[in-house]
Amino acid sequence: MAKNKLVILGGGESGVGAAVLGAKKGYEVFVSDFGEIKMEYKLVLDQHGLNYEENQHTEELILDATLVVKSPGIPDKAPIVIKLHRKNIPVISEIEFAGRYTTAKTICITGSNGKTTTTLLTYEVLKRAGLKVGLAGNVGKSFALQVAEDDFDYYVIELSSFQLDGMFDFRADIAVLLNITPDHLDRYDYKMQNYTNSKLRITQNLRPEDWFVYCADDPIIQEELKKRDIKAKMAPFSIMQVLKEGGWVENEIMKLNVNNNTFDMTIYELALQGKHNLNNSMAAGISGSILNLRKEGIRECLSDFQGVEHRLERFLRVHNIEFINDSKATNINSVWYALESMNTPVVWIVGGIDKGNDYSQLFDLVKEKVKAIVCLGKDNSKIITAFDGKVKQIVDTKSIEEAVRSAYFLAEKGDTVLLSPACASFDLFKNYEERGRQFKEAVRNL
Repeated sequence: MAKNKLVILGGGESGVGAAVLGAKKGYEVFVSDFGEIKMEYKLVLDQHGLNYEENQHTEELILDATLVVKSPGIPDKAPIVIKLHRKNIPVISEIEFAGRYTTAKTICITGSNGKTTTTLLTYEVLKRAGLKVGLAGNVGKSFALQVAEDDFDYYVIELSSFQLDGMFDFRADIAVLLNITPDHLDRYDYKMQNYTNSKLRITQNLRPEDWFVYCADDPIIQEELKKRDIKAKMAPFSIMQVLKEGGWVENEIMKLNVNNNTFDMTIYELALQGKHNLNNSMAAGISGSILNLRKEGIRECLSDFQGVEHRLERFLRVHNIEFINDSKATNINSVWYALESMNTPVVWIVGGIDKGNDYSQLFDLVKEKVKAIVCLGKDNSKIITAFDGKVKQIVDTKSIEEAVRSAYFLAEKGDTVLLSPACASFDLFKNYEERGRQFKEAVRNL
């Protein structure tokens, strides 16, 4: 009898991990990438004797699949995906696929903002407690590769809306939803409800013994909870109201109460400062409390965590001008948090590929905090039009070196230069990491 055929669309981290796991589970595996596959991933595929192609999708080799695992970066509107759907061939995410082959407990974290920080913080809490834990999803190694090669008891998984879209039977043991604000609307027909529905997939299949940790201050989440019957135990968190269960702030003390297990520490002890990071810390602390981890261990981790590269990363001062790398801020809400946390005059570097941004949400903060704007991108016309008259100077630049030099000349001693782009990076860079690294290199070269 012929083997079941597993086709992987996309030869990156998640795709190659799924390919290795598929081969281990007896599938005939074929990897197809419309672009080039990086050498590091080709070496893994070659090492496991797996068939692959790059720079094309050969339809006859794809459309005879039993199952397809799709990279989250490939939209459902891609022609090959439409053809697969027409043939009723299941198309799932790597997370869904890997979840079928592990009995490990999963803490799954999503949200428009803060999910990487919260994921890494939660992972650190579990790791320091001595648990056998893997880090997966949008950060860390591929979930599927870890399921194939490691034997972890827990996984902390950062989930984007794109990954959630390809998840059907998968279930989190602890599901964390940080917030929902407009993002990636170009992938969701510019309909906020479509994007919201995608984020709420984090709650699908939850059982009464599972947990749903969520922000009680988020108006969209609150509205959605009225419409949905979530069977899990609920652990809300809030910085605006005092709660009886979950996490909240009272007289500048962060308080957690989960299963009548209480814990508190002052907000000034937290390593990550700012309102958004208070939410991130509460979410990680609640997850640790659900797992009955030692309070002192949670406290220690929340008080000395080092933060995330490219997310409000204060990395260098040049002539008493502070440079902050917030390249990961690819939407309006992330930028709002960044500007809200600034205490000195800001020269703001912004731009890239606009994802349907409404810049008016930033007008008040920009008037209050920003002295000059440096646009960075191939087409900055929308940003220039939006902020014309809101700040004294707007400069249009087409390279990171030009943007950094312009920001440096516009800034004075005691000011902050903030790279917080509000946009995707793909017009000038491979990804936000490359944008952040090039920014830091340009600052060092001043």
